Amino acid sequence: MLQTIQIGIDLGTANTLVYSSSKGIILNEPTVVAIDKKSGTIIAFGHEAKKMIGKTPQSIEIVRPLKEGVIADFDRTTELLKLIMQKAGKKLGTGLRKPTVAICTPSGATSVERRAIEDAAKQSGAKEVYLVEEPVAAAIGSDLPVHEPVASMIVDIGGGTTEVGIISFGGVVASNTTKAAGDHMNEAIILHVRKEYNVLIGEPTAEDIKHTIGHGLVPHEAEQMTVTGRDVVTGLPKSIQLSSTEIQEVLRESLETILETIRATLEVCPPELSGDIVDHGVVLTGGGALLKQIGDWLSTVIDVPVHIAPEPLHAVVIGTGKTVMPKFNRVRVAK
Repeated sequence: MLQTIQIGIDLGTANTLVYSSSKGIILNEPTVVAIDKKSGTIIAFGHEAKKMIGKTPQSIEIVRPLKEGVIADFDRTTELLKLIMQKAGKKLGTGLRKPTVAICTPSGATSVERRAIEDAAKQSGAKEVYLVEEPVAAAIGSDLPVHEPVASMIVDIGGGTTEVGIISFGGVVASNTTKAAGDHMNEAIILHVRKEYNVLIGEPTAEDIKHTIGHGLVPHEAEQMTVTGRDVVTGLPKSIQLSSTEIQEVLRESLETILETIRATLEVCPPELSGDIVDHGVVLTGGGALLKQIGDWLSTVIDVPVHIAPEPLHAVVIGTGKTVMPKFNRVRVAK
């Protein structure tokens, strides 16, 4: 029998995750769709579409409908959400009719951008939609005391944006957002390889380089990685060897921008809460939290303890899903 259930959705630039309080994370798909140019229909989404990046004929277009944390293509986002919710219903095995949905939004999103996210969710079949600010969701998902009069500082390094927030009493006291995040790092790696080696590589390869030999800005034992791309001059495949120290320099600009965003947020933190941050530190979430030694580097430069969340990739969606529970009602973003 079909029944209404409650789910949380982390509609991210890079990945979309769905959380159910009864079954935990039930879906984790890249926020990517493959479109047939002739008919305009979506022929694949998620992992299936991501595998097609850089490998499709001219009749198929690969689209990422979200950019920098907000909707860039409303129609495609709505279609993607419908497919995501249908797949989530099958995973739950109960059917998914008019669910109550909590969905996270960047703290710097405008009222128009928030309305677009809410409308997309409703057009995808949601009965009720609650919007939750991303830093709050990340804090809840990291098991921080968001309802207490204690400052919890979150740095969520996602695909499209890095969100920095200080939370107390269930709300955001201070926050800042920067576009220096996972996608920005990937673009820097692609540009570097082209400029220094005359070799073109795609986004998946850049992502792999970042995960394998990317490091925070601290000394480390150099690592090597061989990658293959297309020679700009000859057009033929070419393999090159990259070192972790050179990639570290490539990532420097993005990492220093993230650092400045953290400092800017700390500067506007009320003095009464600053002591809590010194005592309890900063918590990193998002895919960027998995960059090697990023916690060690940040703790050195801001002189505050830095911790990686227990589940950095899942913290936002877990927190978003929990906000549909009665005890978390206070942290919902007002419509």
